[in-house]
Amino acid sequence: MSARQPSGAAGGGRAPGDGSADVPARRPVRPARRPRRRWTGIGLVQAPGRLRSLVRRSEGGLVALATLVGCVAGVAVSAMTWITQTLREHLYQLPAGARLSAVDAVPPTLLLVGPCLGGAVLGLLIVAANYVRGPRKRPAIDPIEANALHGGRMSLRDSLYLALQNVISNGSGASVGLEAGYTQIASGLASRLGIAFEVRRSDLRTLVGCGAAGAIAAGFGAPLAGAFYAFELIIGTYSIATLTPVVVAALCGNLISRALIEAQPLVDLGDMQAVTTSHVTSLEILPSLALGLFCAGLGILIMRGVTLVERLVQASGVPRVAAPAFGGLCVGALALLATPQVLSGGHGALHMHFAAEGQGHGIAVLAGLFAAKATASAISIGSGFRGGLFFASLFLGAIAGKLFAALAPVLVPPLADFGLTPLAYAVIGMSALAVAVIGGPLTMTFLALEVTGSLPITGVVLAAVIASSLTVRKTFGYSFATWRFHLRGESIRSPHDVGWIRSLTVGRLMRRNPGTVALDTPLPTFLRAHPLGSPSRVIAVDGAGRYAGILNVPETHAAARDSGADAQPVLADLLLHADDFLTPGMNAKDAAAAFDRTESEALAVVESAESRKVLGLLTESHTLKRYSEELDRQRRAMAGETD
Repeated sequence: MSARQPSGAAGGGRAPGDGSADVPARRPVRPARRPRRRWTGIGLVQAPGRLRSLVRRSEGGLVALATLVGCVAGVAVSAMTWITQTLREHLYQLPAGARLSAVDAVPPTLLLVGPCLGGAVLGLLIVAANYVRGPRKRPAIDPIEANALHGGRMSLRDSLYLALQNVISNGSGASVGLEAGYTQIASGLASRLGIAFEVRRSDLRTLVGCGAAGAIAAGFGAPLAGAFYAFELIIGTYSIATLTPVVVAALCGNLISRALIEAQPLVDLGDMQAVTTSHVTSLEILPSLALGLFCAGLGILIMRGVTLVERLVQASGVPRVAAPAFGGLCVGALALLATPQVLSGGHGALHMHFAAEGQGHGIAVLAGLFAAKATASAISIGSGFRGGLFFASLFLGAIAGKLFAALAPVLVPPLADFGLTPLAYAVIGMSALAVAVIGGPLTMTFLALEVTGSLPITGVVLAAVIASSLTVRKTFGYSFATWRFHLRGESIRSPHDVGWIRSLTVGRLMRRNPGTVALDTPLPTFLRAHPLGSPSRVIAVDGAGRYAGILNVPETHAAARDSGADAQPVLADLLLHADDFLTPGMNAKDAAAAFDRTESEALAVVESAESRKVLGLLTESHTLKRYSEELDRQRRAMAGETD
C-alpha cells in the first residue's frame, strides 16, 4: 500500500466482509517528512543527489560549480549595467552609450530633478517592501558578513531587493557605484547554488567568494583584481584550495560580460609615454609613499563624512522613506552648481580625466571637483541610496593623484625632478584611495597592473597602496564595509570565519544539572554526602535558589580536618568564585578569557546576572579542548584538507 494514499485508505478502516473485523486497526501511515528547509529567504530547490555527492567529494565538482557561478555573475552584471544605462539615457535624454558623468549638455531641470525622482521611487519601494514583508529588524547580509558570521549563507530574496535598490540609485544619477549590487546579487546566487548542492561550510564560503570575484571581474574587466577581491575582502585568505575555483569564476565572469555587453576599459592610457617621462626607478617610490599617506587621510575623511551625513539625516527627523528624495535633491543641486561629473558612479568622468581633453586642470578646479564628488557620495549613501564607494573611490583617487602632482612640486620643489606624470600619479592615487576606503592592497595593485600593463608602475603603486593601507589600519582600523558593521554593533573587522566561534557557546559546552547544595547545609552533612573521591566541585545556592559560589570538595574536607571540633566552619566560609560565573550566550573564547581572569578551573553557568539561576558547570579543560578542535578543523578547511 502506498504512503501517498489518503489516510482513510491507508488507516485502520477495513472493507466490510473482509473477514478481519477482529484484527486491531493499524495506525495510519504517516507521510514522509519533507526535507528540512534551510534558511535562504526563498524556498529551497535541491540539486539531484548524484550531483550533490559529486560536488561534495570532488574538487573538480566544486570547480565546475564555480564555473557556473562565474557565468551567472557575468550575466547578472551585464543585466544590471544595461538596465542602469538605459534608465540614465531615458531619464536624462542622453545619446545612446553616453555616460552621464561625462556629458555637459544635460538640461538643468533634469540635473536637479533626476536624482530626486530616483530617491522618491526608492522611498516608494521601501514602503512597498515593508508592506509586503514587514519592516526588517536588521539589514540584508552582505558577502563579507555572510562569510564571517553565517558560513556563507545569504538570503537570495534580500540580495535581489538590494540589487534592485542599487539599480534605481545608480540609474537615477545618485553618486554611488554598482559594485555593491554586483557582488550582492552574484554572491547571493552563489550561496543559493551552494546550499542547493549542500556543500560544506568552507566550500560555501568559497562559492560566495567566487560570486564576488566573477562580479568584480565582469564589472571592471579585470580578472586578477576580481580574484584577489574575493581572496582579500570576501574569503579573507588565500589558499591552494580556493585558488582554482575563484580564478575560474573570475575568468568566466569577465568573458561572459564581454560577450554580452560592449564596455570600455576601466582606463585607457593610450601608451606609457603618457604615464612616465623617463625610466621608472626605485626613487619614484618616495613620492608614491607620500601620495599613499595623502590618500589615507582623504579616505578616512570620506568614511567619516558618510557617517556624519547619516547622523544628520537621523537627527533631522526626515522619515526614512523621504530621506532618499531629499538627498537626491541635494545631489542634483550639487551637479547643477558644480558639474555633472559628481553624478552616478563616475565612469565617464574618469575616462575623461585620463583623456587628452581632461588634462591641464588647475589646483582650484581639481580641489573643487574632489570636494563636490566626495560630498555627493556622502550625501547619496548617508541619505539612504544603495550602492558602493568602490568606483567613486577610484575616481576620487585619480583626482587626488592629479591634485598631488600639481601641489607637490609647489610645496616640495625636488619632487618635480621625478619621472612620473600627472597621469601616473592619477593611477597611483586611484589605487591608494580605493584601498583606504575599500581595503584589499593586492586587489588594487593588480587593478593598476591590468589598467597600465606596466610592471614598473605597478611597483610604485604597490608602495603607495601599502602606505595607505597600513596608515588607515593603524589610525582608523576599518575599511568602509567593516566601519559600517562597527556602527551597527558588529565586531567584524574582516571576512575571516568567526561564526563558528559564536556558535560554540557556553550553553552548548556546559555540563547540565550539576550537583547543588543549600548554603545553610551543616558542614558534617555536606561531608557525608560528598566524600573524597566524589565529584570535586559542588555549586552552592542560597535559600532562593540563587547561585552563591562553588565548593571544592577536597578543600572542604581539609578545612574540616584542620579546624577544631569546637570551631567547625560553615559552608559560606568555604565558597569560591561567588561573584564569578558564565552565562549561556558567551562563546568559547569569552569563556576561556573568564577562566584566565578568575584563575579558576571551573565556573558555574547561570541564566543571567540578575536571576543567578544555576544551569550548569563548565571546566576550563573541556572548553580549551573543544576550542582547539574547532581551530584545527578550521585550519584544515583553509588548507583544503577534508576528512
